[in-house]
Amino acid sequence: MNYKITVLPGDGIGPEVVGEALKVLDKVGEKFGHTFEFDHQLIGGSAIDATGEGLPQATIDSARSSDAVFLGAVGGPKWDALPGDKRPEKALLGIRKELGLFANLRPAIMFDELKDACPLKPEKVEGGLDILVVRELTGGIYFGERGYRDENTAYDVEEYSVYEIERIAEIAFDMAMKRNRKLTSVDKANVLESSRLWRKTVAKVAEKYPEVTLENFYVDNCAMQLVYNPKQFDVILTSNIFGDILSDEASMITGSLGMLPSASLATGNFGLYEPVHGSAPDIAGTGKANPMATILSAAMMLKYTFGLSRESEAVENAVKKVLSKGYRTGDIMSEGKTLCTTSEIGDLITSNI
Repeated sequence: MNYKITVLPGDGIGPEVVGEALKVLDKVGEKFGHTFEFDHQLIGGSAIDATGEGLPQATIDSARSSDAVFLGAVGGPKWDALPGDKRPEKALLGIRKELGLFANLRPAIMFDELKDACPLKPEKVEGGLDILVVRELTGGIYFGERGYRDENTAYDVEEYSVYEIERIAEIAFDMAMKRNRKLTSVDKANVLESSRLWRKTVAKVAEKYPEVTLENFYVDNCAMQLVYNPKQFDVILTSNIFGDILSDEASMITGSLGMLPSASLATGNFGLYEPVHGSAPDIAGTGKANPMATILSAAMMLKYTFGLSRESEAVENAVKKVLSKGYRTGDIMSEGKTLCTTSEIGDLITSNI
């Protein structure tokens, strides 16, 4: 099979980690008889420097004509002084909206080989962690009305429709059905009207999934429980802003942001895949970046968009083999392990496919 992928390396360490993931994909193609066609385009700061805008039309056109989109990271101090609507991060919101990417899947998995990196007490994570955060991605406060009433007062509006809540809830319940049939919906229904609609709508969707146990948590309680008793969670369903915060918290209790992938899905199988971490401009070009989150994002792409479960498992197993042999990047380094550069880790994973 031939698959076209729009590749958006982005800024900072983005090009480095994306390059290693593409090596892995080429090896998968060679081993399993697929062809991956990569169309490199610009996004974020690099696009601003080259074209004057963070999300050029050429990038949108390429993405729309591809089977999937693969992204590195965007942003950095170089562009921090730009107005909010001109910053590189605005391109992320833009491409999500342009491509209808409404469902963000962020698995927070603690690899056995990295349990010593977990900041929680060992008894809190005994037996490992495997949490999936399902975040609504194109609604809520990030896309609501915003502005200034005067020079001293700014506002941002949190707004959700029943339709937006229903479609992300259905994704979350479907995921729960494939896992442990437990779903935690997060809101702030004791204060926010939009959260009351969220809770009411999720309850209605739940009627179609009687096999799934539904819990409702206020967002502050969920944040506390993630560090107090993380093993109680399986699938967490959240709004855009709550998911942005909670998924980062969930990722850090696994030990390293550099290990965690994500998928942003539209209706059907189309998706954009990227690591959870940012552009880390302070280590760009030094060979210190951990490419494993990006490589695992490629594994998610193989699974969710291309339906290649065997190939996806091959990538995941290669990452586990490299970790089990003691190879590490600096962010997950511990005593007695072998420190590797970005490209060395990529080469090791590629050779284990």
